[in-house]
Amino acid sequence: MFFYFDFANYFTLLRLALREQGRTRRRLLRRLLIRVPLVALFHAVCFFLDGIFFPRLHRLEVRAPVFIVGHPRSGTTLLHRLMCGDHERFSYFMLYELWFPSLIQKKTIRFIARLDERLGDPLARRIRAWEARKFKATQGMHTMGLTLPEEDDFVLTPSCASGWWMVMLPYLDEMDFYYIDEPPPARRRRLMAHYRECVKRQLYLNGAGRTHLSKNPVFCGRIESLLEAFPDARIVVAMRHPYETLPSSLKLMKNAWKYRGWDEARIQRNLDNLAAKSFHMIRYPLEVLARHPETRQVVVDYHDLVAEPKRTVEQLYAQLDLPVTPAFAATLIEEQSQAKKHKTSHTYSLSEFGLDDARIRSELADQFARFAWEVPAVAPAAGVNAGVHTD
Repeated sequence: MFFYFDFANYFTLLRLALREQGRTRRRLLRRLLIRVPLVALFHAVCFFLDGIFFPRLHRLEVRAPVFIVGHPRSGTTLLHRLMCGDHERFSYFMLYELWFPSLIQKKTIRFIARLDERLGDPLARRIRAWEARKFKATQGMHTMGLTLPEEDDFVLTPSCASGWWMVMLPYLDEMDFYYIDEPPPARRRRLMAHYRECVKRQLYLNGAGRTHLSKNPVFCGRIESLLEAFPDARIVVAMRHPYETLPSSLKLMKNAWKYRGWDEARIQRNLDNLAAKSFHMIRYPLEVLARHPETRQVVVDYHDLVAEPKRTVEQLYAQLDLPVTPAFAATLIEEQSQAKKHKTSHTYSLSEFGLDDARIRSELADQFARFAWEVPAVAPAAGVNAGVHTD
């Protein structure tokens, strides 16, 4: 298959970049006019060569993948990384593998890593030092690392189809990387076919007999597309009280945009847009799954997950008809012992982001009833203590 590139998104990004002024404009244009085309061309060549050097790719099937979705800060990362500990069963993307989606690229990097190890790790030491500097700011909010499991959506960044571009160029009112179920079917299917090819390459690398495991909050807007591309997919939805998830996720994005130097007025407009989108992220996965009772589906409560990770994951496995191996059972026991050690004092206020308690209850009335959210543990006007701080 040829490498997918979203030219419509690319030219929109270019048009928006031209609106900027000064250093911001120059920085964005350098990225879009030089770096993006060169990187996409490199990936396109490697993708094409994959089919020649690894002909078994054409016959490889993606069977019953597991997709973890949910509003940001609802426990999706915690659950994903717990399940990634089931090494005998699951295949998943590590961050560096998302940056290099081609099979040729992945195998070359692993070959270089083995060679470096024989030479005493001189290259690895330099990379680890760079990694510590690069991802220092992510510690405590969403810890990142080159060899940590990460969101599949990042693999679409070189194609100009990833939600990451919302951080780089915040025009949420003019650009959409979320409502993938809504674009014309042909465009949506091309995107999902490319994503499927990326997953196939990762499975080829890790073992075709494994099950792909994915975690993506932004995939809340493409549940129908996932089920169309992967009819036997299993969906896990993480749920957490909106008084906790909404201000926490908005704070995360606010910090990301401030870090990149965007002005307060721009940040506020995008936060307002993101807040409105948040209601859809909470409602939509459950609405779609209600229309697909044939799909294996599980809803995981955030507070159960952080309080009793072993029991919660074991129940999830039972609902997905997955046996817990002895090795993974030992991993869960260790995680259970660590569960109460990861605390935080982070507090978020609904009023800080203009979130109205009455509007939240009105927009999410069905969810408040279904998940017994009617009596919050804290007063929303005073702020929300996030408790265990993980997404």
